[in-house]
Amino acid sequence: MSSLNQSGPVGTPHPLGQLLSERIVILDGAMGTNIQAHRLSEAQYRGERFAGHGSDLKGNNDLLSITQPAIIEGIHEAFLEAGADIIETNTFNSTSLSQADYNLSELAYELNLAAAGCARRAVERVQGRDTNSRPLFVAGAIGPLSKTLSLSRDVNDPGARDVTFDEVRASYAEQVRGLLDGGVDVLLVETIFDTLNAKAALFAIEEFFDANPSRRVPILLSGTITDLSGRTLTGQTVEAFFNSVSHAPLLTVGLNCALGPKEMRPYLEELSRVAPTFVSCYPNAGLPDPLSPTGFPETPESLAPQIREWAQAGLLNLVGGCCGTTPAHIRAIAEAVRDCAPRTVPQIESRLRLSGLEALAA
Repeated sequence: MSSLNQSGPVGTPHPLGQLLSERIVILDGAMGTNIQAHRLSEAQYRGERFAGHGSDLKGNNDLLSITQPAIIEGIHEAFLEAGADIIETNTFNSTSLSQADYNLSELAYELNLAAAGCARRAVERVQGRDTNSRPLFVAGAIGPLSKTLSLSRDVNDPGARDVTFDEVRASYAEQVRGLLDGGVDVLLVETIFDTLNAKAALFAIEEFFDANPSRRVPILLSGTITDLSGRTLTGQTVEAFFNSVSHAPLLTVGLNCALGPKEMRPYLEELSRVAPTFVSCYPNAGLPDPLSPTGFPETPESLAPQIREWAQAGLLNLVGGCCGTTPAHIRAIAEAVRDCAPRTVPQIESRLRLSGLEALAA
């Protein structure tokens, strides 16, 4: 794995890799949580362009990059002003397969192009106001899809699948092209519950880079441990998950979503131990709580000290927030880890490492 030396097309180290080696880098927080705070109507989701569309569009947050770009750019700017070094594009569901739920599959490329543009404009505005000229990055967010390649939805037919690997690969390829055409700095394959879906995304990314070597950017990747079993939805342990994706030239590998900081820590510790890459983590603001204003219980004041403990234990290179986190959470996290050294990437013995549901080292 060439993670730490992953470079751009001219063979020079990427500036994000350099930054990760110098300090703990800050990722943004939850796009969905902050969109929900605007309480948008069906008409606002539609805008003028989609006023006559035949399907309900409320809840299709990715569409807002086209119909309400000022809102999306405002959320990006708020996270940047709070201290985020990296913002994620509003493209979690911007694939043809995911947009099929809204009968908007044909819009996938445009959604990614528009969302990358929103993020880029936000970065340019903040950099224009920042006298320190700190480096800021746009990560093209690549979500997990609403369909899975590893599991059957038919209990009577374990071999049944809604999609094929080639269909998933092609859908991701269209997203990758849109994100890179829109000017993202890195690609982030995130919230992975099915490693086979992620491998289709990685395949599509490498195919694009093979055909366009001058446009290569770093790849970040983040899996999801779905409950206290310590496994992904498709059954893999943390180490097995890492072994499954370790063939890819990853700049960072990490965990996000599903769990809060208390529940996430043992799995972050395991990943930090086995991964010879930079490590990321962006937990939810606790487990869901319908009585909380954001739907999650952890406040900035309660979340940040827990993240600081991770940093002091040497577990982090990149940290941010997932569901329920706001700019206030990110500001508190950034301040909490400001004086903490980044995780030292371990030297891992070179040996045969395999994975099924469990990891196997020969």
